[in-house]
Amino acid sequence: MNKIIYILSIALIVGLNANAQIESLAGPRVGVVYMTASPSSLFLNGTHTLEDLIELPEDYNDIAKGTLTSLYGWQWESRFADGEAVTGIVEWIVLVGGMEKGKFLPSISSMVGARTESGLEFAVGPNLSLSGISMVFGAGYNFKSGNLNMPVNFAFVPGIEKTQHVELHDEYNDVLIDPDGIPNNGDEYWDYQMVSSGSEYDVNYHTGNRFSITVGFNMNK
Repeated sequence: MNKIIYILSIALIVGLNANAQIESLAGPRVGVVYMTASPSSLFLNGTHTLEDLIELPEDYNDIAKGTLTSLYGWQWESRFADGEAVTGIVEWIVLVGGMEKGKFLPSISSMVGARTESGLEFAVGPNLSLSGISMVFGAGYNFKSGNLNMPVNFAFVPGIEKTQHVELHDEYNDVLIDPDGIPNNGDEYWDYQMVSSGSEYDVNYHTGNRFSITVGFNMNK
């Protein structure tokens, strides 16, 4: 019996030491992201509001420009298939961009990957943002300074080509009518008239590629 307890104790100590060699890097994240020309970049550049993006303009390709913005968020993670040199990880990352521009662009990613004892990691998974659902591919490395972990991660979210069909309806408004063309002589009146006729068109656009780098902070416990 004592021999069994001894063996189990040794196994538990070895297991804990193996798990401790690969750090948990959950914690805050700050960074930047570059977005190629897309509806999201239009919003961040102040060209359009979110309501405007419901119907993209015909000159979309002329006015859409890429943009760089800050990121702030948090990463949670759990582990599976723990090993001495490599462990499997599942990460949940929530980020918000555009706050320095007075904007709010949230995104959430769920990634599955692996982290090595040296601090190198890679992961892939779905990403959900205002642009829709895409895949995110990430890689990173954990820099250590004493008990401080500083994980640096690079991520790429590829965009896709889409087409939006826009239908503009006839617009009516009150128009001031002056029959004799002489202002303020008393014969003016208001009439409800069509000021623009409806039209329709297709806009081909890209949801935008996103390239980001984030830095985290985590104390080794």
